[in-house]
Formats: sequence, C-alpha cells, structure tokens
Amino acid sequence: MVELPILNFPERYSFQIKESNSLWYIFDEVRKKWLILTPEEWVRQHIIKYLKSLHHISNSNILIEKKVEINRQTQRLDVLIIKKAVPFLLIECKAPEIKLTKEVFEQAARYNREICAKYLLITNGLQHIYFYFDNSKWEYKVVESFNF
Repeated sequence: MVELPILNFPERYSFQIKESNSLWYIFDEVRKKWLILTPEEWVRQHIIKYLKSLHHISNSNILIEKKVEINRQTQRLDVLIIKKAVPFLLIECKAPEIKLTKEVFEQAARYNREICAKYLLITNGLQHIYFYFDNSKWEYKVVESFNF
C-alpha cells in the first residue's frame, strides 16, 4: 500500500484506493471516477469528505476542477461549492509539503475575481486558512470558518 500522510481533519475518512500498472488511484465520489492519487488529490478528497460530512454539502453543490479564464488562459480551480446556484466557497488545495504562502492566497484570489465566491479556503491538508470576501470593500479578511 502507498504511504499516505495523516492530514489535519477531525476524523479519519475512508477512501477507495487501488493500484493499477504501478500507479495508485483514488475514487472520486463526486465525479464518479478513478483519479491518480497525487498528494494534492489526497488533500482534495479529504476536504470534500470533510465538507460533505460536517456541512452536509451534496455532490450537486460541488464543482471540481472548474475551468476559469484568466488573462485569456484557461485555468482550473480545485473545488467550488455552490449555494443556491451562487458560488459560495472556492477552495485551493496544495500538497501537504507545500506551505500556504501569500502566493497560494493570490492564486485563489485571482480565480475568485472571475468566480466571486463569498469565501476562500486554502489548504494543504495540514493547515486550513479561510477568508471572507467583503464585496463592499473589495478585500479579504481571515475568518475561523464559514456558515453554509
């Protein structure tokens, strides 16, 4: 079995994991397909399980790797949570060994200029930083969490 780091979530989640042709895969319950198990994917699947279990967010409210166009280039944001058909929480996932720096925040904020979600979350699975986007002041504030 592949060695996977224990991440900073309130519970241990179970995942379907398999090996095929010397590669490890994890089953994405939202997209209903097997994905290569990268460190970033490990974090993404955890944050999805966390949001589904704690906030009871349904699969239909979760968009994964949604395309956004920034400076005429197509990018893919990691996870977007929709509430009442409006972008609510944009999530940028990094591998556990990647530090959550100003550059990581700025990447998520660039995506959010196009999406206009109320909250941002940047995570590496070990640290989670939430931001509230104050539309009236066009600025972000660090917050403890969000209310879905």
